[in-house]
Amino acid sequence: MANKNFIAILMGSDSDLPTMKKCIDVLTTFEVYHEVKILSAHRTPQQTMEYVKDAEQRGCSAFICAAGLAAHLAGAVAANTIKPVIGVPMDAGPLQGMDALLSTVQMPGGIPVACVAIGSAGARNAGFLACQILAVSDNDLAKRLLDARELSRKTILEKDLSLQQQLASENE
Repeated sequence: MANKNFIAILMGSDSDLPTMKKCIDVLTTFEVYHEVKILSAHRTPQQTMEYVKDAEQRGCSAFICAAGLAAHLAGAVAANTIKPVIGVPMDAGPLQGMDALLSTVQMPGGIPVACVAIGSAGARNAGFLACQILAVSDNDLAKRLLDARELSRKTILEKDLSLQQQLASENE
């Protein structure tokens, strides 16, 4: 898979997979090639750094990192690349992801990590954000994203119309 744009999804543990599956589903829906790896900032630091460098050489456009508890994975990845890094705080541990959220957004100046919402919504948004990053130079992907937004808009308006009709009939 040399020199093909892709998104790398990294998790410190397989326990992050149920949440990160939301991210994987978004990338799959938009036909964005991605790789999923279990690597740890603390338990496999050398392998993490090696993977980041290798992924860059093979065309990785952005990294999405599950951020659990201390949330060091995204920061460790960001320290080894200038590609965009997106941190997804996991809703786990005694603080239900608040620790991961704060760790992710408190990166030192010059080593940014984008941060999305805690949990499943954040995982979905990480997938969308990665797609938007790729869409800067991929008009076909940009069109698919715009089409998805339009479908979402129409769905909301249809639900509102249905609700308004229901409320009107109840008031008669």
